[in-house]
Amino acid sequence: MNAYLFLIGLSLVVILSFFCNILARKTNIPSVLILILVGVGIQQLLNYFEVAEVNLFSALEVLGIVGLIMIVLEAALDLELSKNKWPIIWKSFTIAFLSLGLTFIALSLVIRLIIPEMDIISSFIYAIPVSILSSAIIIPSVSNMTEYKKEFLIYESTFSDILGIMVFYLIIENADVEGMKQLSFAIGGNIFLTIAISVILSYVLLYVIQNIKGSAKFFLFLSVLVLLYSVGKMFHLSSLIIILLFGLLLRNHKVLLFPFLEKWLHDDKIDAVFDQFKMITIESSFLVRTFFFVVFGMTLPLADLISWKVWIISVLFLLVGYLLRYGLYYTIERKSIFPQTFIAPRGLISILLFFAIPEELKRQGFESGVLFVVIIATSIIMAWSLISNSKRKRNDSDSDNEPEFEVTRKSRGDEVDYTIDY
Repeated sequence: MNAYLFLIGLSLVVILSFFCNILARKTNIPSVLILILVGVGIQQLLNYFEVAEVNLFSALEVLGIVGLIMIVLEAALDLELSKNKWPIIWKSFTIAFLSLGLTFIALSLVIRLIIPEMDIISSFIYAIPVSILSSAIIIPSVSNMTEYKKEFLIYESTFSDILGIMVFYLIIENADVEGMKQLSFAIGGNIFLTIAISVILSYVLLYVIQNIKGSAKFFLFLSVLVLLYSVGKMFHLSSLIIILLFGLLLRNHKVLLFPFLEKWLHDDKIDAVFDQFKMITIESSFLVRTFFFVVFGMTLPLADLISWKVWIISVLFLLVGYLLRYGLYYTIERKSIFPQTFIAPRGLISILLFFAIPEELKRQGFESGVLFVVIIATSIIMAWSLISNSKRKRNDSDSDNEPEFEVTRKSRGDEVDYTIDY
């Protein structure tokens, strides 16, 4: 392929993605829908012009790894820990934790009902990706909601991302462990060791980064984080905890900093580093998400969509997911639960984890078409709920702004005057 045509294609995709984000803010239609459809369109064009088939799964895997790191880092940088936010933090964490746990257990039972030959561990592995909310879709989509609902959904989706990713990799890395006792011991030991290493590394990285002079610090430390993640994976550690703790420490250093370290770590320098990191993380995540969704659309096997299993599993997933979500919101939140109940899109994390399932743990019968249907359906349902909420707010606003007036009758002999006071 001509190099200039390739660069033109990449540039057009990025420009289109930017305008998709603007469209998403104006119309509440998630940009992920358009990007996936663009990928499907490119796939059809390449087939029509009989262009030699390119193996994009390697690119998808690399984008997936970088995407996971960027999503967890961006999520950690968004999490503000403070006393006044404690009520919203514990409620959103509780809903995220219970929703993830109950949903993936229920969905694994659905999978085993439709595909009886699948074992319980494999059904867990396939159910977790479609049980995780997509903060990459939710965060930019809830900007027009009330402050409380917006913060609640941002915290909930962020916790869902982080918990879902950790549970997924813990199950995969310990799938060969036999017995519940051994599995619990292996997972507990893994988490304890990773947290201990992560705390030390996070403080060391923070100390180093505040003292580096230069303008290319972010990509240097992104490379260090990718290196630590990859090395940790090779040693079967839960490497995302390293990324999570580093991001949390950078965002909440005034809360999480040990007093005896204050003479080495300075608030003003860390605040300046945080501002730079936040901006560049958002920009980098935008690029990774853009190309990932387009490449996913290009690799999507459309033939899977004609399978009856795909549609039955997808519909059951949606019913179970929304019923559980409604029950949790009704029980825990108790306030107005619309439109939050229906804001539960699946997206980048679901795709990343689905394609991260190792070959030895993949099973026949569960098609990637399920992922496509669930992502599209949950995004459409979210768009409908946001549009309905906007219309309702607009109607309430119009009724509040209706002019109020009072008619006063004044008599002067045979004459009667009417005065209207607004």
